[in-house]
Amino acid sequence: MLNKKVAEIFQNISSMLALKGENHFRVRAYEHAAGIIEDLTEDVKDIAQRGALTEIEGIGKDLAEKINDIITGDTTALYEDLKKEIPSGLLELLRVPGLGPKTVKLIYDRTKIDSVEKLEKAAKTRQLAELPGIREKTIENIIHGIGIYQRGQEAVLNPVAHRIAGQFVDSLKNLKEVGQISVAGSLRREKGAVRDIDILIAGNPMQKIIDEFVKLPIVKETRERGPAKSSVIARENNIQVDLRIVEKQSFGAALLYFTGSKEFNIKLRESAIAHGYKLNEYGVFDGKEKCLAGKTEEEVFALLGMDYIPPELREDRGEIDAAISHNLPRLVELSDIKGDLHVHSTYSDGLSTIEEDAAQAQALGYRYIAVCDHSQSLHIAKGLSRNEIHKKSEEIRALNKKYNNFRILCGTEVDINNDGSLDYPDETLKEFDLVVAAVHSGLRQSKKQLTKRIVSACKNKYAHIIAHPTGKLAGQRDAYDIDLNEVFKAAADYNTALEINSYPQRLDLNDTNAMAAKKRGVKIAIDTDSHQFRQMEAMGLGVNVGRRAWLTKNDVINCMGLEELMKWLEK
Repeated sequence: MLNKKVAEIFQNISSMLALKGENHFRVRAYEHAAGIIEDLTEDVKDIAQRGALTEIEGIGKDLAEKINDIITGDTTALYEDLKKEIPSGLLELLRVPGLGPKTVKLIYDRTKIDSVEKLEKAAKTRQLAELPGIREKTIENIIHGIGIYQRGQEAVLNPVAHRIAGQFVDSLKNLKEVGQISVAGSLRREKGAVRDIDILIAGNPMQKIIDEFVKLPIVKETRERGPAKSSVIARENNIQVDLRIVEKQSFGAALLYFTGSKEFNIKLRESAIAHGYKLNEYGVFDGKEKCLAGKTEEEVFALLGMDYIPPELREDRGEIDAAISHNLPRLVELSDIKGDLHVHSTYSDGLSTIEEDAAQAQALGYRYIAVCDHSQSLHIAKGLSRNEIHKKSEEIRALNKKYNNFRILCGTEVDINNDGSLDYPDETLKEFDLVVAAVHSGLRQSKKQLTKRIVSACKNKYAHIIAHPTGKLAGQRDAYDIDLNEVFKAAADYNTALEINSYPQRLDLNDTNAMAAKKRGVKIAIDTDSHQFRQMEAMGLGVNVGRRAWLTKNDVINCMGLEELMKWLEK
């Protein structure tokens, strides 16, 4: 698919126009178009071939022409002209959290710094302090932002890693030499971001499979090549992909071992030793080195007297003891989700109409959806005034008359103000079916103040959900410094749900915090925070976080049917 390439060029054009100081709306147009194209589930080339590019929401005639240019010639004239004016290294600088176009341009014009490495050196040697408008606090923020950027570069987000892994699996699974194939490692455990990809194969002859693996067109370079193992660097994201090949009788034991985690493997081996067995990647062996199990994971667990442990739980958090005592929870599944309680529309900063959001929700099999556009103070996201709320509410009422067995809830994502109050007065909040409260400003306030704001929002009788509670954005900013224990207590006391936000860069709450919230009796909402209807398909990422947090469908409010949910909201 050409979608990634088109999206990357449009994002670069947006950044270059920003560096030139071009009109904000023109800059945003290319940024929005990049997001739209990247989220398409159909190859943009196929859409272009049937002349339907302008039918995509947000793609006009001018953008459609540039997409056609990229499809036919790998680039577009505007992009080539901009590359002559803007050094490529400045695009990388713009990816450092906290560095805007004006600051990047100032630094480059005065120092010719055009890479993150040079910027880090200049910041740490105080060279930047000599520039106008660059204060000590600014330098500290730049150094902090570089750290976030570098950590983000080291890890690849879960959906991207799955896409890359899928390309390798699809290329290898039809080889006649391959019997079984599976992704392993942290990606199989569904961690939010991974540093490498593990693939396991049962097959013969092994050398033939290795030969085919290293010469795949998606391979950039080969790092290691052996008779049963090879490591390569993928062209996309430069992520390392490790392939291991075993005999079919060892596939299950090897899949267990290479899925991990390390701590889980140690605990599992200890359990095997307690039974008088030896467990390794080749199987389970008795004292006479006779293999007793190894073809499947299930037979290994059964031999050790355990229930099957889903990969998401294999982190040594008590899952082995629970499997032995047959007390593993029935984890929440994507099919348990009855609706999405946090999506946006064109009323604020969304790119889809309410009707488009509703159509996607129904296509996903949902019973309901909550359209939660931003509140009045968030001007950058076109927050809604009172008049706009009424217009939106009327449209939702009219649409609901058309549906059978489906309902649109009129919601809001309301800002939590610095004093802990919400951005709409209570008489406005009570008009909504559902209120999602969130912090969008004052992100660097003290731990005490940020905690107080969120706790205060939990206490508001009209607030149902706290969105993205820790504010993390992978590669852009770290989580807020808040006292989560205080937040959990308030959420439990006032029956306010906390969100697992499924947006790939967020996944907030993370699995550790969601597990802690569950233990405190807090209800969870798994939502997508979609700003374009196709983004609703990311719900599975949030469900994965919930599974890693040991959540069941009873812990998640949007696993409720519509009537049960409405009763919960009314409480």
